[in-house]
Amino acid sequence: MMDSTKYQVGYFPVDGKYNKWVNKDHIEHPPVWCSVDMRDGNQSLVIPMSLEEKLEYYKVLLDVGFKEIEVGFPAASETEYEFLRTLIDNNMIPEDVSVQVLTQCREHIIRKTFDACKGAPSAIIHFYNSVSVAQREQVFKKSKEEIKKIAVDGAKLVKKLAGEYEGNFRFEYSPESFTGTEPEYALEVCNAVLDVLEPSETNNVIINLPVTVEMSMPHVYASQVENVSENLKYREFVTLSLHPHNDRGTGVADTELALLAGADRVEGTLFGNGERTGNVDIITLAMNMYSHGVDPKLDFSDMNRLVEEYEKCTRMHVYERAPYAGALVFAAFSGSHQDAIAKGMKFRAKKKLHQWTVPYIPIDPKDIGRTYDADVIRVNSQSGKGGIGYLLEQTFGYNLPAKMRENFSYLCKEISDHEHKELKPDEVLEIFGSNYLNLKSDIEVTDFDFVRENDSVKIDITFMKNGEETDMEAEGNGTLSAINNALCAYTGKEYTLQVYTQHSMQGQGSQSVAASYIGLEDKDGNMFWGAGTDTDVINANTKALLSAFHNMTKGGN
Repeated sequence: MMDSTKYQVGYFPVDGKYNKWVNKDHIEHPPVWCSVDMRDGNQSLVIPMSLEEKLEYYKVLLDVGFKEIEVGFPAASETEYEFLRTLIDNNMIPEDVSVQVLTQCREHIIRKTFDACKGAPSAIIHFYNSVSVAQREQVFKKSKEEIKKIAVDGAKLVKKLAGEYEGNFRFEYSPESFTGTEPEYALEVCNAVLDVLEPSETNNVIINLPVTVEMSMPHVYASQVENVSENLKYREFVTLSLHPHNDRGTGVADTELALLAGADRVEGTLFGNGERTGNVDIITLAMNMYSHGVDPKLDFSDMNRLVEEYEKCTRMHVYERAPYAGALVFAAFSGSHQDAIAKGMKFRAKKKLHQWTVPYIPIDPKDIGRTYDADVIRVNSQSGKGGIGYLLEQTFGYNLPAKMRENFSYLCKEISDHEHKELKPDEVLEIFGSNYLNLKSDIEVTDFDFVRENDSVKIDITFMKNGEETDMEAEGNGTLSAINNALCAYTGKEYTLQVYTQHSMQGQGSQSVAASYIGLEDKDGNMFWGAGTDTDVINANTKALLSAFHNMTKGGN
């Protein structure tokens, strides 16, 4: 049985004056991004990445465009240590990239960390200690002064060793469990560390405010960050960083609001991998900015590759509805949604719009390497005529008339429903072909000749059925009308040609292929459809007519 009385808020709100971030409505420029996939993400895996997997994943992060990458906790395991040494010894760290390593504020761990970083062209030494009430009272059993001393002593040691070891070093300090710490005390500890490190124009220091465990609503964290930002010593020489986790499911909101509150940098992971419910998802953050017209300075144009590499190296799965990256996030099965998307896409094309405003799709899927046929318009029993028609048109070039599109959509929905599955684009095309296109009838046209006289066309046409040919003559207001009148006379069937449309399709090479669509109405008011394609328009019309006639006489569509 659940008992909410055992819980209470464990965070410490700040003064109400720290709410200037409320007046901002979007993030105007990207933060400094730091990937912690190789450390925080990796340590949360059931089976941590091997050296080979870490090297492969590291290259992926470089390709995305990360300039700061936390590569591990080198004092924690031999693999972590070996990985960092491999990067340094093999000159695998680009000039514009900094590797970051994590260390507790313990002397032997800090020293081993510097051993691992020796000779690094650019390394961030990230040291931390926990400062929260719960950790002070339950884990360390130390006073505020004692906890602050741990941080200050750690700062003194990293500063000292940086001068003794070969390499180019920067410093980052995290008051771990910041969200469960009294704001004034967290600020006191950070400022004491800064007094030791002495930030300057040539000595930028990172102060990182971890949401080690989410404890509050996002606006509380934002105000806590604004408080630190406005009261931190040496502020102009300090990069204020965020490290949110996702325990309450609001890691993205925490980060976005905290960026509005004055933060300069974000530590996170691809797809939100990390301890417990994960770190904040950098992909979502970056693409959210992108959707507001802000260049995030990270390249997610090949999202499928990122998903593949992530799943291979981490043995984790990207949820189908993960923002931007999930397999279904652009998918529209609903008929009304498909119709709106199809109309929006056509509107955009007609108006030659650069701005993206298509209903139901927040960004252009093509921007991240997705396709309309496979990722947007998805066909199942819930789909509608607009989406199915749009898929057929955009993917295969067939632009069906409205009523035929409706007839075709019902056929697709029925098949999907009976077979209880989604229909792939090629299956949709096969259904169209087998039920409407260039159908083989027991009646064929083997020859015809026509003459135009004023506003009419006279035709001599030969039909064949069961191997027997019959010559017919007819007249109409056009070639199709004349052929149809001849077919009526030949078969004795009562029907009306109600719908006729045609358009050109791009054929092979320089050839243009004509596509024709015909709807026949029988004496009872039922509509039957056919389609035809040929390099000759008259032949395409004839094929469409015979296909529709076949469906009418055989009880087809």
